Amino acid sequence: MAAACSRAVCKVGRSFLETPAAARSGTVSLLLGNAGAHGSRRGFGTSGPGFRSRLVSSMRAGGGRALGCAFLLGGGMGLYQTLRLSAQQHLAEEDRKVPGGVPKMTLYQYKTCPFCSKVRAFLDYYGLPYEIVEVNPVMRQEIKWSSYRKVPILMVDSELQLNDSSVIISSLRTLMINKEKNISDIIRCYPEMKSKNDRGKEVTEYNNKYWLMLSEAENAVVYPAKGMQKEEMKWRQWADDWLVHLISPNVYRTTGEALASFDYIVREGKFGTVEGFFAKYVGAAAMFVISKRLKSRHNLQDDVRQDLYKAVNDWVAAIGKNRKFMGGDQPNLADLAVFGVLRVMEGLQAFNDMMENTKVKQWYRRMERATLNHEGRS
Repeated sequence: MAAACSRAVCKVGRSFLETPAAARSGTVSLLLGNAGAHGSRRGFGTSGPGFRSRLVSSMRAGGGRALGCAFLLGGGMGLYQTLRLSAQQHLAEEDRKVPGGVPKMTLYQYKTCPFCSKVRAFLDYYGLPYEIVEVNPVMRQEIKWSSYRKVPILMVDSELQLNDSSVIISSLRTLMINKEKNISDIIRCYPEMKSKNDRGKEVTEYNNKYWLMLSEAENAVVYPAKGMQKEEMKWRQWADDWLVHLISPNVYRTTGEALASFDYIVREGKFGTVEGFFAKYVGAAAMFVISKRLKSRHNLQDDVRQDLYKAVNDWVAAIGKNRKFMGGDQPNLADLAVFGVLRVMEGLQAFNDMMENTKVKQWYRRMERATLNHEGRS
């Protein structure tokens, strides 16, 4: 619309320059008269009441060419501003576009869930825009429409639902690299399987969830060195199968730590006042007891901190002294998974102890900067 107005103003200016002076005078009077009738008189008020009549007289005397030039200049400036605004809007839209054509995404999450934190770490590192819906962990009304009752859930274009943090990450990374498949095609490569665990509870698992669905040529670009893909997959699975299970026993290790953890969970999560009160005190007591069961189930030491320290130091040793990240100079999916899991302890005693008693600090701070600055976007 603005561009059309600018073209119209330029057209008026050209007509002034091409029309004889005698014919222009009436047009000038009409334009200025209409302007005055619509309240533009206030714009001339500072120059005295005679200014408008003097202007009309000068135009009638042959100054119409000047007004025509003014219209052309105004129209040209208007067109320039319009084109500049259009270019800025286009660049803004381009900036919002996701690498590889990843569509609009909404993440349903608990902020303090390590699996949700993994997905956020991935999205943040690659600079992928997404919206967050914080789910009430008691009522879970925000995901009542879903038969899958866990988080994270990622909705793509409000239509396609992706479940499981590792499936979400593998699917999106595949989409960013593979230019031939859409997200619907890719998600079919991670079929759902239902089974019962050793306690008789039905569980849902996904095939191939640590694999990227790439061509041989694409795979060679992403994993140029021998063993890189296997290493990444191994440590991604390690983060899910082992590291995650060290979090609860450590953050709920004592009654004081359990209370501090639930104070953080209630503060960061989506709780009502009454829910928050019960979650903080009843939840802390319950999780203190449950953490003891988890320690037994996963064969952890009496001092569960030692298991956490060992796991973190094993991770740092696997990276080695010659690499900034497991991915080399840039984080890979294993880096993002481990960082996402450990990040949920920030602000708690377990996190402070880990940073002081292991060799993870330098790697962790590099990961912090990489995700905060969206370094994977370039």
